Amino acid sequence: MGLRTLQKWHGAGNDFLVDVVEPGDGIWWNGERAQRACHRSFGVGADGVLVATLGAPVTMVLYNADGSVAEMSGNGIRCLAAAVRRATKADWDELEVLTDAGERHVELTMDGDAGYGRVDMGEVSFSSTLAGALGVANVGNPHVVVLDDASWDVRTREEKAASFADQLGGANVEFVTVLDKSRARIRVIERGVGWTLACGTGSVATAAVLHRDGLVDSEVTIENPGGDLMVKLGADGASLAGPVQFVADVGWLEA
Repeated sequence: MGLRTLQKWHGAGNDFLVDVVEPGDGIWWNGERAQRACHRSFGVGADGVLVATLGAPVTMVLYNADGSVAEMSGNGIRCLAAAVRRATKADWDELEVLTDAGERHVELTMDGDAGYGRVDMGEVSFSSTLAGALGVANVGNPHVVVLDDASWDVRTREEKAASFADQLGGANVEFVTVLDKSRARIRVIERGVGWTLACGTGSVATAAVLHRDGLVDSEVTIENPGGDLMVKLGADGASLAGPVQFVADVGWLEA
């Protein structure tokens, strides 16, 4: 049996179970265990499991709710940094984190169990646009940005998302409504998760595609169902800023 002491955090409603471990201890996790822990009815419930291995830098492994491994999460990395800070009883406000998408710099300001963080997200690259989409962008993981249509119902969006994702061998799909040059709204079907209240990399991908097409400025607020995220696009890459909130300590016991 394995008892894990986890922290549950969310960033704008995008929720994660975080296990802060010493080198070598994170190998206990695998896709099946993460899937069970993330189940909304039979587990704790989360969009993903984050395994933070202490070191210089801290390393991040992210299991999606379906047990698959994701390269990067803009909301998740803020939650991971906050969980590491809490677990180690530290007071730093900056952390280097090594992800499968590369090393990322996190700045974090905490006030008790709540905080606000900014992440250097690196460069956003574009691929050939798929028919029916505004653009395809990579932020360490793949995204398809689609102009939303108020006449579409949930099933229509899910079918479109599945079609776009299949063409790329898996991708997050953002349905976007441009509100003005400084603000846009998205709804996200995340690869390995499904509908989610917020997507950090998706917010960056959406901002980058819209800015490329002249629809928004280089600094834009992306309204996610769970809250606002701030994206800044520059010559040296993109940054993402948003909230983090501690939810609970969780003891997870399973074979």
